[in-house]
Amino acid sequence: MKKKLLIALGVVLGLVGVLAVIVAMQPDEMKISRSATFNAPPNRAFDQVNDFHKWQKWSPWASLDKDAKYTFEGPHSGVGAVFKWAGNSEVGEGDMTIVESRPGELVRIRLHFVKPFEDTSEALFTFKPQGDKTVTTWTMTGRHTFVSKGICLLMNMEKMMNEKFDEGLASMRAQAEATPSAAP
Repeated sequence: MKKKLLIALGVVLGLVGVLAVIVAMQPDEMKISRSATFNAPPNRAFDQVNDFHKWQKWSPWASLDKDAKYTFEGPHSGVGAVFKWAGNSEVGEGDMTIVESRPGELVRIRLHFVKPFEDTSEALFTFKPQGDKTVTTWTMTGRHTFVSKGICLLMNMEKMMNEKFDEGLASMRAQAEATPSAAP
C-alpha cells in the first residue's frame, strides 16, 4: 500500500513539475494589437481616447458593471489625466494615466491593475490618416508573471482581449463618426 502511495505521489509531483516547466516556458512579454478604419479624421478618433470622460461611451468594459465606481483626477484630458475604477470581478480595480499625448497622432497610457491581481501594462493608441479616413490602432503591452502565464494556458487571453479590443474599436468608431467636425 505504501509503495502505491509513493508511486502516485511521484506521478503527481512529476506532472506538477512538467506543468511548471511548460508555464515557465511561456513568453514573458504580452502584446495585443488591433486596428480599425474610421470614416473620420484623426483628431475625432484621438478625442475619444485623450479624454477619459468619453470612454464610458465606447470602452468594452464600461457596461460590465453598472455599479462600478469611477473617479477622475488631474487635467480634464491629455498628459496627467487619471481615470480610476473599482468594480465587480469582470471589471476589477485600477487606474490609467495618460503619459504621452500628441493631438491626432497618439495617446500612451500607463495602466495599473489592483484587482483581480496586481499588474502594470501600457496601452498605445495611434491614429494614422489614410485619405479622408483614419486607421486607429489599439495596442497593449506588458510582462507576464508566472501566475499570469499559467492563467493564459487555461484561458485563451489573447482571443478574449482581441474580441474586447475589436468591440471597443467598433464603438469608438461609431462615436468618432457621429461627432460633427469642428468649424475651420
